[in-house]
Amino acid sequence: MLWQLDPAAAATISALLALLVVAAFIRDERRRASALFAAGAGLLISILLIASAAASAHLDPQQPARRISLGSGFWILLSIAVLACFQSLQRATRLWKIAPPLMLVGAIVLIIASGKLDSLSLAREFHAQRAVFVIELVRHIGLVAMAVLLASFCAVPLVVTAVYRPSARTAIFTTLNLLQTIPSIALFGLLIAPLSFLAAHVPLARAAGIGGIGATPALIALVLYGLLPLVRSADAGLRNVPMDVQESARGMGMGPREIFWKVDLPLALPALISGLRLVTIQSIGLAIVAALIGAGGLGIFVFQGIGEYALDLVLVGALPTILLAVAADALFQIALANLRTRP
Repeated sequence: MLWQLDPAAAATISALLALLVVAAFIRDERRRASALFAAGAGLLISILLIASAAASAHLDPQQPARRISLGSGFWILLSIAVLACFQSLQRATRLWKIAPPLMLVGAIVLIIASGKLDSLSLAREFHAQRAVFVIELVRHIGLVAMAVLLASFCAVPLVVTAVYRPSARTAIFTTLNLLQTIPSIALFGLLIAPLSFLAAHVPLARAAGIGGIGATPALIALVLYGLLPLVRSADAGLRNVPMDVQESARGMGMGPREIFWKVDLPLALPALISGLRLVTIQSIGLAIVAALIGAGGLGIFVFQGIGEYALDLVLVGALPTILLAVAADALFQIALANLRTRP
């Protein structure tokens, strides 16, 4: 419990929570954002240091197998701290959106690198899985990157057809909506039989690594799931290009192809990036399930932890997945902000 901690630690957490409450009533937006970020960042760093100190105090050298796990209070305070930091950055300037978060991340990295968190069972579980973790993290990122890239290529002809051939638009979106309703595990299962048949009867496919399990069915499923957001956002962006702008381009002597590249595409770019953002974050999460069919990735730790009823092992896979999604979202948000401020 909070009051069972060291009095100084409990007072620090209480003071930072009080600062968050006070910050909510500050009328000036800049001062409110500064107070929110200061309180959130301070709370985040404080609970990490306090949790590590409490864990060290509870370890017993006579019981080397003893584990100290993080309780629900820690995760609630962590959520409050992260939400406060994100809220403070919503209406911040470009420099404020980049510099303070980088400083906060740097401080957290220093705390982790110093070994202060090594007493926690989560850190011990990570150290036990460290060699495999790096391999699976790279595999997870590679799977997501390849899926987003292939989905983008596959979406191009579908978008062009949907925008410039209205008769085919209904069929395209009906098919993509139907694919989106299939549960991920069911889609992975549906792909096992045809890909196994293909690998068994086509030597070239088998030599290329195509099979009923592994990365191939996971990649196909992620691409299929990514098509609808990409096509829908691109379709909306291209259809919302003002007609008077297109007419002005025609009046300047531009042809249809030139209008597309110099007028339609630049104006639709924010919608395209929003679609890519959605697909990337969606793929990062769905790639967890791909571990069930042998595709690897961070899902290995999640399902292994579920099978062994080891929450800390589940978190070894879940927390990096969340961080990847947040990092991807932040990068796309920065790209969109830069795009909107461009004259």
